[in-house]
Amino acid sequence: MDNTKKFDLLGKAINELPASPSEAQLDAFPNRNKNRNYIVSFECADFTSLCPVTQQSDFAKIHIQYIPGEQCIESKSLKFYLQSYRSQKMFNEDIVNQILSDLVKACSPKWMQVKGAFAARGGISLTATAEFPDINVENHK
Repeated sequence: MDNTKKFDLLGKAINELPASPSEAQLDAFPNRNKNRNYIVSFECADFTSLCPVTQQSDFAKIHIQYIPGEQCIESKSLKFYLQSYRSQKMFNEDIVNQILSDLVKACSPKWMQVKGAFAARGGISLTATAEFPDINVENHK
């Protein structure tokens, strides 16, 4: 059975990046193993965005892990979505939280974590982690 007809990007020779994350299409497909909890991991080692103050490039490694519910994220659409941040002027913390919100909306996972490890600027690096459902603050004291 050819399931690629349901996708906007997979199986198509599209290479034009969306101008912004809000214009990006995140595709999902049915989780065929929904009776089992398992973790899916994605890693984007070359994530870039722009500092909203200096407009200089910010570089990060984005790590996404989730336990699928009814749907799984299709990886080509995720790649295009993450690349759409290249011209976005956003604070690092906002980016990580926006990615989490958009992915949760796209696939309704049982659990998801998005971690952004941003390269050092002025000798200080920043790592932001967002989780769905919300992080248990008691575990991080």
